[in-house]
Amino acid sequence: MPELPEVETTRRGLAPHVVGRRVTRVVLRRPDLRWPIPREVQAVLPGQRIDAIHRRAKYLLAETAAGSALLHLGMSGSLRVLPADAPVRAHDHVDIVLDDGHALRFHDPRRFGCLLWQAPGETHPLLAGLGPEPLSEAFDGDYLFQRSRGRKVPVKSFLMDQSVVVGVGNIYAAEALFLAGIAPLRAAGQVSRGRYAALAQAAQSILAHAIERGGTTLRDFIHPDGAPGYFEQELRVYGRAGQPCPRCGRTLRHASIGQRASVWCGHCQR
Repeated sequence: MPELPEVETTRRGLAPHVVGRRVTRVVLRRPDLRWPIPREVQAVLPGQRIDAIHRRAKYLLAETAAGSALLHLGMSGSLRVLPADAPVRAHDHVDIVLDDGHALRFHDPRRFGCLLWQAPGETHPLLAGLGPEPLSEAFDGDYLFQRSRGRKVPVKSFLMDQSVVVGVGNIYAAEALFLAGIAPLRAAGQVSRGRYAALAQAAQSILAHAIERGGTTLRDFIHPDGAPGYFEQELRVYGRAGQPCPRCGRTLRHASIGQRASVWCGHCQR
């Protein structure tokens, strides 16, 4: 599914076209996606001005004075800004129509995405309990070290735990562990403070670079402007099981960790 850099890229692509615009109506072509779409989306959102589009973890929030539309792209979702009268394709489930004649259109073939509502001054249950953003000052090696004490889970699963840190999905966890030289199966509680410092720095560096390059191209994700991302060309280990390690040349290993495909170098990662 789209990971944090893809969602941040989407946010940045949408903001210039959406922020400051007033919603004139909301068109729901079905009553639900992953969950039922709350009545507030049609009853409260029309007439409101979109003041900002923020990202929290992999969620996007279109913020207005009356509340926020909370969106998640799921496995295959995408958002486009199109002329409101553009032909509707299969799986174009929602249009948020704007006062300039365009619409924010939510396309989601698998319907694992969501469109929910967050009232003013409240935190939606899906956002409660989330860990810090990986590019924030709250996330560093000391934080990871403290949170990991006594944890026996593999460090890769620990890094992907959204209550520990948000948005470090499978691709970027694999790449960060490789860059930091840490084996993904090592117990989280057995990683030293110094190595966690390297891991935090690696995760931040990779995520920032991926955002700068436009995110990772996945089969079901393209940008709001239709352009693919570019970071996939630079992946060192993810998706390269059985190929030579880019650092030492030995064959990359692979296994399922937490039901997610994982690839690493048994020589360079300890």
